[in-house]
Amino acid sequence: MGEEHVKKWNKASKSFDSSAASDEKRFGSYKMELFAKCRGKTLLVAAGTGLDFKFFPDGLDITAIDFSPKMLEVAREKAENYNGDLKLVEADVHALEFADGAFDTVVTSCTFCSVPDPVQGLKELHRVLKGDGRMLMFEHVRPTHFLLGAMMDILTPLVRNFGPELNRPTADNVRAAGFKITREFNIYLDMVKLFEAVKA
Repeated sequence: MGEEHVKKWNKASKSFDSSAASDEKRFGSYKMELFAKCRGKTLLVAAGTGLDFKFFPDGLDITAIDFSPKMLEVAREKAENYNGDLKLVEADVHALEFADGAFDTVVTSCTFCSVPDPVQGLKELHRVLKGDGRMLMFEHVRPTHFLLGAMMDILTPLVRNFGPELNRPTADNVRAAGFKITREFNIYLDMVKLFEAVKA
């Protein structure tokens, strides 16, 4: 992960909880329903400040990674309050130091609108996921509607310096990394989606 990318998200950690509060209330029930499908050893990619920890069912064995040490600092107290085993690890999804097939479930939450090389990151998740494992994704994606898609294309260069990319073709990237999407569900228009995927 590039130094500038790390600096951007380290800086964002200071205000991340307050800026994401409305989305957490708006979309929390969808995340809770999705994360309830976690089984076995679970990898959470882009833990951020730990806002998503409360949406996981109790008793899981979760490894939560993020490349931003400042994000993980904020997440530490929330991790300690999780009723299960939740470990925080500083890691770059482009090059994970986990063994092949190490996890039964991989979870992402507004992750692949920010990973610099999304297909490479997804390939790493494909590698560390067991053959019969499942990937659960809550993601902001480029809408297919012509006007909305064009708007996201225009806005992305303006916001990428301090926030995520708004026009990622995440479903295509998931397939390019070797996954088969078994469920795709629109939460808000077709910009905020749930995906479930398995190894193709």
